[in-house]
Amino acid sequence: MDILGLIIVFCAVGGLLSVLAAGFFLLLPDQQRNAVLPHGISFAIGALLAVAFLGLIPEAFADVPPAHFQSLSGTILAGILSFFVLEKLLIWRHCHYGGCEAHGDDHSHESGHSHGHGVKAAGTLIIIGDGIHNFVDGILIAAAFLTDVQLGIVTSLAVATHEIPQELGDFAILLNSGYAKNKALLYNVLASLTTIVGGVLAYFSLEDLHDYLPYFLALAASSFIYIAVADLIPSLHKKTDTKTSLQQIALIAAGVILIGGLHKFVHDL
Repeated sequence: MDILGLIIVFCAVGGLLSVLAAGFFLLLPDQQRNAVLPHGISFAIGALLAVAFLGLIPEAFADVPPAHFQSLSGTILAGILSFFVLEKLLIWRHCHYGGCEAHGDDHSHESGHSHGHGVKAAGTLIIIGDGIHNFVDGILIAAAFLTDVQLGIVTSLAVATHEIPQELGDFAILLNSGYAKNKALLYNVLASLTTIVGGVLAYFSLEDLHDYLPYFLALAASSFIYIAVADLIPSLHKKTDTKTSLQQIALIAAGVILIGGLHKFVHDL
């Protein structure tokens, strides 16, 4: 098999393995899944922030000279503000066309479903952010294969390993946002396929993409920071009892420690 074939296969395998591992939620009965879901959100917060601050941002700054630090920081800031505007537009659309879940319409109370007829914007944002992140992963896998086949295989396995806990968190966010189980899995699969897109584009134009790679990393980081801080953390404050609060803190810490440990493991390979 030639290098392009290896890139496509390993990009697909890495992305799909992580999605299928996250899809274990589908095997849980509804009652158990609903009980696990709040814990998944807490874990997702830690995982998203760890991916952004311990993985994506350091990698982005490592690839640019100090003269570009300000523009790279500006990209993170612009990304956060852009996701705020995008979320506003999504909420506006749901309020006007599908019932306003942001303010709690009458239909949501009648149906007994907290999400109304629309879905929370956080679900859409996580798909966009995950798609950007996976696209960058594809570029990294292609770059590794073009350097050395063995390095490409190791890099692909490392990407799949650190994607699994993140995909678990993403899947929990989509379910919490009102997506049906099958739809949440489908959108996770579609987002994972951007790994192949990134890998193929990198194979044909790696030199052109290389200069923009740090900015893709910064944009992906800004999406994860925004989702965690603006959409997920506020939802944890709805329960203030000591036991729940301690569980939330422990699960956020677990997400950070797991992702941080995996990143360290990958860099030590």
